[in-house]
Amino acid sequence: MKFGDIDPINSVANVLYKEPKELSNLINRQIHSGLSYPKARELALNLYFGSSNLYTNILNEPNNILGVEYVKAIKKYKSDITPLTFKRKNSAYHSKTISFGIASATAIREFLNDKEKLKEVMPKSSYDILRKKMRAGEYVKNLSAFEKEIIYILRRMTISEIANLAEVTEGLENRIKSAVNTAQNLNDLISKIKSKRFTQTRIQRILVYALLNITKKDIQISQKTTPYIRILGFNEYGKRIISTIAKNNSKAKLIISFKKFVESNNDSNLNTLISKDILATNVYTLGYKKNGEANLDYTHKIIEVKDT
Repeated sequence: MKFGDIDPINSVANVLYKEPKELSNLINRQIHSGLSYPKARELALNLYFGSSNLYTNILNEPNNILGVEYVKAIKKYKSDITPLTFKRKNSAYHSKTISFGIASATAIREFLNDKEKLKEVMPKSSYDILRKKMRAGEYVKNLSAFEKEIIYILRRMTISEIANLAEVTEGLENRIKSAVNTAQNLNDLISKIKSKRFTQTRIQRILVYALLNITKKDIQISQKTTPYIRILGFNEYGKRIISTIAKNNSKAKLIISFKKFVESNNDSNLNTLISKDILATNVYTLGYKKNGEANLDYTHKIIEVKDT
């Protein structure tokens, strides 16, 4: 979190949640001037709040944006959760360097092959797991691991099929189709598609949607479906929390055994979400250097951490 104070995050979230007409007009005005939506929203907020330094550039940091979205969700669902912030120090979100023993996830990926650097910034248990996976060839560094698959899929898809992917709007399908027909790699493809209106982050999401065939309808289904909670691992304390949740909320769909849940579930919307989960795992392992097996959702057991 860039800011250590919850007040500016809460104030911005409150305004964006309600989005008064004045703010909507300011955002549209900035978009029509040629700015991307994120930049337009950031500038519109500055104009809306006036000259207060407290809100200046609050949405130009990824962690702040995420924090605002969390608070918006708390307001939407009338949750009694009290949000707290911790000011991010020494290492920025996209920083590729290590500063005072602290590194961003981006920096960690940059130093994957430097054992000593990684040891400086990771807990020993996490470092040991990562090195074990790397030695086994069971890791994916970034989206470039799937660039051939992405380019193939988009070249195979029709313009109308691309238009049906989540977040593809305003004729973006034509821009994507034109770019993919000449792109030689993932970076080339992204650079040919992105613009002030269509940011790189959005383009990367759309490429993942294409890889997993996530359509506008799939997003609609996910928005109206109460999701399941998939347990990947726990220690003794976590085990007690899971038990408490199960006892106090009979409607909570907790997945301990993935196989049993799939076999017993009769909710068609949840089946749609589950199928995407399975596909995502199966595609992800294609990026492994070794041991790219499918169906790990069924074969990998929950991690149980013994308290020491």
